[in-house]
Parts: sequence; structure tokens; C-alpha cells
Amino acid sequence: MDPRKLSDLVVFHRVAAERSFTAAARSLGVTQSAVSQTVKRLEGEMGIRLLSRSTRSLAPTAAGERLLDTLVPLIADMDAEIEDLARLREQPGGRLRVTCGKHAADTLVWPAFARLIAKHPEIEGELSVENRHVDIVAERFDAGIRLREDLQMDMVAVPVGPPLRIVVVGAPGYLARRDPPRRPRDLSAHRCIGFRNAGGILSPWSFEKDGHVETVRLSPSLVVNDGDALVGAACAGIGLAYMLKDLAAPALGAGHLVEVLGDWCPPFPGYHAFYSSRRQPTRAFTLFLDALRQEARAATGE
Repeated sequence: MDPRKLSDLVVFHRVAAERSFTAAARSLGVTQSAVSQTVKRLEGEMGIRLLSRSTRSLAPTAAGERLLDTLVPLIADMDAEIEDLARLREQPGGRLRVTCGKHAADTLVWPAFARLIAKHPEIEGELSVENRHVDIVAERFDAGIRLREDLQMDMVAVPVGPPLRIVVVGAPGYLARRDPPRRPRDLSAHRCIGFRNAGGILSPWSFEKDGHVETVRLSPSLVVNDGDALVGAACAGIGLAYMLKDLAAPALGAGHLVEVLGDWCPPFPGYHAFYSSRRQPTRAFTLFLDALRQEARAATGE
């Protein structure tokens, strides 16, 4: 159906219900002239008179009554559905689908997701953990959790996680055999462990100090595509590895790894929740954002 004709039918329905062009115009927030022209256009397109007009009264014709028999229940059903959707926006029930990478899931998303579902069991939750870039619109996810640099331009992004930091680490035994790097360019003299991301790209090693940015592209001795494997290879003394500090923290704390180039690795903004700018967030999604922020505050001790 032509969208304009649907609008015209709604106007006709309102005029018939009010028995007045003036009252219908007032309730619709338009001019009386606009309402009159709309009804005339509808009658002209249908080739039949729908309203009987006189100086004192206005009533549907037989054809108008027949049309109203169809329109009245349809419009009532539409109004009821819109009211139900409005209530749904205020209530946490319904389905919530979220996608994120493994690190985000382990450190932020899963604890927040579990907290939300425990508090609101009426929410039907689904958490998809995968490191590939997901089209959340095409795959019908409510939200994704990614770093800001990985987001598409037409997405609304909301910061939800604490700042993150990259570290370069190596096993004590490995570093005892070589001079530790002092600057990023010194890495060329070291064996390095590369990480291949979900897009199949070998991740570059980027550094920053005093506003100066250096990006190092290496020929790694070993390439992995899993964070746990990256930590394991570094602990085994195969070479230096570049990773999020959260991944390396247990091994650093246990003395299995040592950090180098720390002054070249400042903190950077953490994870963002993103969703389509063309989609109205549900109440469940709003509560999920709150749970993420609570988890972030707990992680930073705030």
C-alpha cells in the first residue's frame, strides 16, 4: 500500500469518529483545511463518496461505513500494539542479544551479563563470544562490545569499560640472554611472537611516548591467533609478545613474564558498547549498560 494512502485512511477514520473536520484537525494537530483536502483526495482516488456533509452534520455514507468496518478494528489493534511496545520499552523483559570478543567477555561483559540475568530472570539473554567483526544489524544483535577504533561510523558508541593498556613481555630466561629493548626500533634485534586477528591480519605493534607515535611491523618467529596461546608462547621463552596487560597480568604477577618498553605503552580508552543509530534501545539494553558500568567501576575500585 502507498504510505500516503494509509495516512489518508487514518485521517478519514478520525473525521468519522469525531463527526467533525474541526475536531479531527484539532486531535491530529493539523489545520481543518488539510483534513478536508485529505478526505477529498481519498474520495477522488477511490472514486466514491465516503462522507455525507451538510451545514449542520457530517456522517459516513454507506461506502464510508463499509470502509470503517474494516478500519476500526485494524486501527484499534495498531493502537494496542503501540501501547504494548511502549510498555516493553519501560520493562526489562524480552530478548537481549550481545556480541563481543573473548577478552571483553572474560573481563567485562560476562560478569555484567550474569549480574543482569540474575536480577532480571525475565530477560532472555544471548551472549555470542567471537573475535570476528560482526554486523550487528544484519545478524540482529542488540549491541556489540568493541574498542572504539573497531567501530563503524553509523553506530552509536557508549564507553563502558575502564582504560586498557598494552604491554610487551618476555620470559626472564629469554631476556637474560639478550639486552632488553629500550626503544620500539630495538625490537628488530629480538625474536617476537605475532598475533593474527580475526580478519586474518597480523596485528602491528604500536607505541607512544611524549606525543610521538611509532608503529613497528615485524617478521615474527611465531604467529598465533589466540590470547592464551600468546601468553603461553611468551612464558615458554620463544620471544617477546605484545598484548593487553589483563592477559599478561597473572604471569607477570607470578614472575613468569617481565615487562619491557613500559614507558612506551600508555593507557588508552577501553571498551565501548555500540548499537545502530537507527534503533531505539530497549529497557533491557539500558539495564545492561548500567551493569557494564557497575562492573567497570568494580574493576577500578571506584
